[in-house]
Amino acid sequence: MTIIPDLRQRLVGAWRLQSYVETPVDGGEPYEPLGPRPQGLIIYTPDGYMSAQLSLPDRAGFASGDWFDGTTQEYVAEASSYIAYSGPFHVDAETGALTHSMEVSLFPNWTGQTQQRTVELDGDTLTLGSPAPMRSGGKTVMARLVWRRASAS
Repeated sequence: MTIIPDLRQRLVGAWRLQSYVETPVDGGEPYEPLGPRPQGLIIYTPDGYMSAQLSLPDRAGFASGDWFDGTTQEYVAEASSYIAYSGPFHVDAETGALTHSMEVSLFPNWTGQTQQRTVELDGDTLTLGSPAPMRSGGKTVMARLVWRRASAS
């Protein structure tokens, strides 16, 4: 791993998701779990917190307009088209290793976990990935997400 000087400081800010690709470790075809135009933001704060929100574009709303009054099908569609977690992040000063700790997560299994990420930072492009295979969609995959620094203007 290439150690990136001042990685923690360079991560601070908001990043827009450009692509999310999972590659099966068994040699299957890479695929895009949130489609070819995923939406998402990952935000790193100066005080050491992060929040990641990823979504399929153009998700259908609930007929009731009430987030606590959806049908079973609406809840299934909602949860299967969105990834969300937040908590502290840490960059190891010696190795440059990046970890995300999940204080809250839409996927309950991640709550309380700390997960390492591979990281490449080239100008305004941030690439994050899984350093080890993970389960997703019934397959064992390696994940790669490309983000572009966000601009509010």
